[in-house]
Amino acid sequence: MSDAPWHRKRPATTGRGVSYRPPADVAEALRIQEELRPRVDLVGPGPTAPATVAGLDVAYAESGDRLAAAVTVLDAATLAVVDEAVSVGRPAFDYVPGLFAFRELPALLAALDRLTVRPDLLVCDGHGLAHPRRFGLACHLGLVTGLPAIGVAKTPLVGVWDEPAPQRGAWTPLRDGGEVVGRVLRTRDGVKPVFVSVGHRMSLDNAVERVLALTPRYRLPETTRTADHLCRRALAAADRRAAPTAGNGDPAASA
Repeated sequence: MSDAPWHRKRPATTGRGVSYRPPADVAEALRIQEELRPRVDLVGPGPTAPATVAGLDVAYAESGDRLAAAVTVLDAATLAVVDEAVSVGRPAFDYVPGLFAFRELPALLAALDRLTVRPDLLVCDGHGLAHPRRFGLACHLGLVTGLPAIGVAKTPLVGVWDEPAPQRGAWTPLRDGGEVVGRVLRTRDGVKPVFVSVGHRMSLDNAVERVLALTPRYRLPETTRTADHLCRRALAAADRRAAPTAGNGDPAASA
């Protein structure tokens, strides 16, 4: 079996990926979102029994000038990590509400490129359709990779909803402007819900089922938890490498 990154085989396996275009400014970023939004597949239904599921997350340095993107690939049956990759760099775009994907996409794509196991599904720590322009990070990642993708967020970006019942598996619609853009899903009894939305090549029903399968013990999916831990470790390691060496011009060394 080849150890080449799975993405090199993407045209033959999905044929649906689009090229990532970094925007020069806010106006161009908005145009890209408007241009790509109609290409998102919101029907799916997507994989109902994926073999592998990837989690994607990004951690930022306190200064905000460095980030670490992580991807963990889990065996969908056991939730064991079977592959992982990180990419450390700088945010690719200024912080602008609704355009957060452009800050993180280059680093996330670089981490994805380093995988040797091709995931069947991407689970993003963020939003998909539940976005002001209906084109969040999960939509953009799904289109660029050609893979089914969903967004699972801790807090909402848009919309109104009723509180779901306290039992695990209960949900209510997340609505924005009269449109259902996701679901507010309870993944643990009596614990705050998460916000699930379709990214690409998935149905909302299937997205909810996949999230419940990934949350056997905790509020957040195991994909998100493992990716979060990995990107935080990678960022801490990068910070240590960037720190001045004690005794080599570091004022703290003689303190």
